[in-house]
Amino acid sequence: MTVLVTGADGYVGWPTALRIADRTDERVLGVDNFARRGWVETVGSVSATPIGSMEERLAAAAETGRENLSVVEGDLVDRDFVAELLAVHEPTAVVHAAAQPSAPYSQVNGERANDTQHNNLQATRNLLFGLHEAGLSDTHVIETTTTGVYGAPEFPIPEGGAVMENRGERDEVPFPAMAGSWYHLTKSHDAANLRLANKQFGLPVSDVRTAIVYGASTDETREDDRLTTRFDFDYYFGTVAHRFCAQAVAGYPVTVYGRGEQRKPFVSLEDAVEGLTRLALGDADERPADLTVYNQVTRPISIVEVAETIASVGNEHDFDVAVEHFENPREEDETHRMEIENTRYTDLIGEQRVDFEAGMDEVVASLARHRETITAHEDRFLPDVLE
Repeated sequence: MTVLVTGADGYVGWPTALRIADRTDERVLGVDNFARRGWVETVGSVSATPIGSMEERLAAAAETGRENLSVVEGDLVDRDFVAELLAVHEPTAVVHAAAQPSAPYSQVNGERANDTQHNNLQATRNLLFGLHEAGLSDTHVIETTTTGVYGAPEFPIPEGGAVMENRGERDEVPFPAMAGSWYHLTKSHDAANLRLANKQFGLPVSDVRTAIVYGASTDETREDDRLTTRFDFDYYFGTVAHRFCAQAVAGYPVTVYGRGEQRKPFVSLEDAVEGLTRLALGDADERPADLTVYNQVTRPISIVEVAETIASVGNEHDFDVAVEHFENPREEDETHRMEIENTRYTDLIGEQRVDFEAGMDEVVASLARHRETITAHEDRFLPDVLE
């Protein structure tokens, strides 16, 4: 048995690979082309937490009892590489966490939009067709798509399909692709391709629509400094909560665009890793025979509540944090009150492990130790024009 984790050098992929390796004696194989490090460097930023080479990470993993974890370097956009990878290792489950993950980066210009869509869509298609052509029709495909595929509808978002009615007839249909960025649209296309692969190839699929993830560590990454996962805080690759925390630590006001009353879905890194791990290691008879959608979110939170929570936490850590509102550069409804169903996901993980306030406390404490790195790149908090 082999569990394959793509994007194994990434923020979510690395701690997920560690936890899976912790809970099984079977082989866990990560794969990554290490492009994320280059993308972040391109926008003039770095990870706030120092991350070692993969060789250093794997040495620490082995020393902490995870000798079953290994990582190969390769690009999932390369069809021949993917075909060989799957034929040699024959994974029983694939956790697909590899992607260019930044909506702002994908919006910069046509070149980056094209790069994002080509990278993300080609990688997923190569995996799906590779599994089919290798005869691995029982391999469980677990992909981290995003709650961003839903856009901002004015009704509660279902966990999967929606009921559509026209001229008195009703049927359940896939949720429409209402994504608002070139990145998020890649995940909408992925969701459609996953559905088609399930129908045509019979692949069991878990489409894990992941919310905005917060947190600087998991139980596993805290065991050794060499196991630390990356933490981005810049405008392009840092999520809103992480960027706010970095601003607080650097002595900047927390910048809320517009009114900030719109609610966004959030989930802790600890909870996201737990959900993916349970899906990857579920017994074969418990795996979905069809396609199952999970809304990997614990609760929606308004942007202004995010800012005020971080200001409160920052003040407890002796940072003088102010919240300031700026003109919104984005076209969005600043009062949208998102509601999102998550019954399948909460049943999967059992209970929330890290709530938002505790998560922000952990992040601020972590970033305080790396304040010099943040202040050296404080000009990356706000957008600029990339060539």
